[in-house]
Amino acid sequence: MNSQNYTTAFLVDQTPEETFAAINNVRGWWSEDIDDRTDKPGGEFTFHSGDLHHSTQKITEWVPGQKVVWHVVDSQINFVKDRAEWTGTDIVFELTRKDGQTELRFTHVGLAPVLACYGDCSDAWSFYINESLRSLITTGKGQPNRSE
Repeated sequence: MNSQNYTTAFLVDQTPEETFAAINNVRGWWSEDIDDRTDKPGGEFTFHSGDLHHSTQKITEWVPGQKVVWHVVDSQINFVKDRAEWTGTDIVFELTRKDGQTELRFTHVGLAPVLACYGDCSDAWSFYINESLRSLITTGKGQPNRSE
């Protein structure tokens, strides 16, 4: 684990294919306010969180049942001095089988402790990945648009 990136992981009983499908249902676990498609290689979509944060992600890697990578091509985080802190970072979802379960490893490459948004952003990712996405995978219902 690289301490210069935010990373978290968990195990579920669902298959890698089921887990992969849930990851790409971004409206089901992160935000219902997503512009464009989140489920096709090469696609771009924009996330909005009111006037606090918006970012545009390009899907740069797509390996069904194994891996998805989003490259943040533009971001504006309005609660920190450098509003473009996420720009140029990568959001990575990796799936592997472990003892009959699927491990989901999430890494936001470039979301480092030295960034002003690290505390708030890592707390938000912790909720969205470990609670909302995990719930979508295991129960079919996530918790998008959590109030900050």
